[in-house]
Amino acid sequence: MVVFCLALGFQQVAIKAVATDIAPLAQIALRSAMASLFIAVLAFRQGIRLPDLRAHLTPGLLVGAGFTAEFVFVAWGLNYTLASHMSVFLYTAPIFAALGLHWLVPGEQLSRRQWLGVGLAFGGMVLAMAPSTAIDDAGDILLGDFLGLLAGLSWAATTLIIRRSTLSEVPPVHTLCYQLPFAGLLLLPVTGFLGYLGDIQFTSAAVTSLAFQTLVISLAALLLWFALLRRYFASQLGIFSFLSPVFGVLFGALLLDEPLTGGFIAGGALLLAGLMVVTR
Repeated sequence: MVVFCLALGFQQVAIKAVATDIAPLAQIALRSAMASLFIAVLAFRQGIRLPDLRAHLTPGLLVGAGFTAEFVFVAWGLNYTLASHMSVFLYTAPIFAALGLHWLVPGEQLSRRQWLGVGLAFGGMVLAMAPSTAIDDAGDILLGDFLGLLAGLSWAATTLIIRRSTLSEVPPVHTLCYQLPFAGLLLLPVTGFLGYLGDIQFTSAAVTSLAFQTLVISLAALLLWFALLRRYFASQLGIFSFLSPVFGVLFGALLLDEPLTGGFIAGGALLLAGLMVVTR
């Protein structure tokens, strides 16, 4: 779990660091398309065929759309906000998922303690997003932070679709067969139309970052997460998952020299405390 959180915490930094060489949206499109090839081979070896995919097509397409929206908002938001901010606001997903499960899934109702955690998390979110004169372009950063919230909401929607559909009973690779190809097939034409593919500069840093995102983030990290969920309780893993935004903030500050305001640190800490209370 620590290795998994390190990888996810580094994700936003990896995208932001080479944004001048490859547009963030183009990075998401390319890594999804390339990871799809590996997933297709793995699915074939596990005996998953086209009739199996067609049997869950409707929820599969919805999951693919939610997965794509999540990373579109991440890529879009990183044009405005800091990688450290995106790392924190992306992790509002468990809060939105908990609220959705409360209303949509029997037996998933929130307790009084969890509602307190929701309140803490949203209070921390407001505090962390408060404009600060200590950082230049505070208005743009606020827009990027809002897009990070939309990314978290999209992630939560994907979780709800899986929990409420037949996808909750299929192998993890089966679900990835909808998510990664959908993102690649949808985003590649879009990035081409916007001119991002023609502006790519394949520097050594850009190639290294793209390889890391494809092999480690889109492939190994997701498969590792699903493997861990099969061996350990989700509640136990959930506590470790809060290391991801912490690592993201540290990497952003250390590697990209991103400024950290007192309000953002206090708000982020309150947000993570609320998340821990909700998912404990």
